[in-house]
Amino acid sequence: MTTSLKLSVLLALAVTGAAHGQGVIYKCQPPGGSVEFTDINRGSYCKPMDLPGMTVPAPPRRTAPSPRNAQPVATPGEFPRVDSAEQKARDNDRRAILEEELKNEQQKLTELRREYNNGEPERRGDERNYAKYQERVATLRDSISRSEKNIDALKREIANIR
Repeated sequence: MTTSLKLSVLLALAVTGAAHGQGVIYKCQPPGGSVEFTDINRGSYCKPMDLPGMTVPAPPRRTAPSPRNAQPVATPGEFPRVDSAEQKARDNDRRAILEEELKNEQQKLTELRREYNNGEPERRGDERNYAKYQERVATLRDSISRSEKNIDALKREIANIR
């Protein structure tokens, strides 16, 4: 695509409004490279273009409130409250779900450890290549580690339920 054709396409987009709101358009041409039109300034080889009708003010920057100026958020008086019996039922449901997940994760860990066989799992018929075998051993080791971390996280979650 030639430079004039690219410029024509860019101007057509600007006229139709497809590029409206994008802010500044840059013409970038790295040394020995091709010309590229973008809305991202990629360095010293990018120059902003002066296109009629394309001057769109940048949106205002939002900043997070500083902790010392932060004020407590008041909850509205009509905010729905859950009675203690309902909350206790929800907590019991949550506990049951987490305990079921914990049980499944412990079964998975037991199976992974059995297959891992202290770092020497049995070789499969499709693992004539030793590198393939080592890759499976590393994957099993990673899966065991991940499963142990999941079990710890589930135990912490269960302990945090009131």
